[in-house]
Amino acid sequence: MESALHLYALLLLVTVPPMIPNSALLAGAGALAAAGSLNLPLLATIILAGTVLGDLAVYGVGRKWSGRATTWLSRSPRRRSTLAWTTNRIQRYGVPSVIGVRFVPGGRGMGAITAGIVDLPFRRFLLAACLSEVIFVACTIGLGYLGGRLVPGGGPTALLIGPAVSLLVAGVTLVVQRCRRPA
Repeated sequence: MESALHLYALLLLVTVPPMIPNSALLAGAGALAAAGSLNLPLLATIILAGTVLGDLAVYGVGRKWSGRATTWLSRSPRRRSTLAWTTNRIQRYGVPSVIGVRFVPGGRGMGAITAGIVDLPFRRFLLAACLSEVIFVACTIGLGYLGGRLVPGGGPTALLIGPAVSLLVAGVTLVVQRCRRPA
């Protein structure tokens, strides 16, 4: 039980900051829940709380220090272009764009800080953050849980399901992006 508490604490710590890639770890935690080592509802609640808190913190930075954040994001052409694209989408589509950008690599942090910079109302951002993180947490933990249930006997093999699924999804995403790029 004590080791499970440490794992819950670790999962909370790695889900708050939006710049830490954590999908494989979360899917692995879902596999542990399937094996009975972690409580699935508690796991989902902790991860959801961490991700939403992280989103709100980054949104607050964008809102409070929008000038500094814009200056920092404008230092390189790539960040400037990403900021312009994200700003345009949030101003044009609002909540759906904040939800959608969450699922683009690096989009969680960029979407939250941009929403703060463009002064998206707090309640609308909170709605977007909660909806996007519920989808993210359900999919990520769910894939790990499903993998953990499909591997007979669980054990260490079940822990490889999360990273394997994450690599597969990332690979498919990269192939689709490359195929859609103009020549």
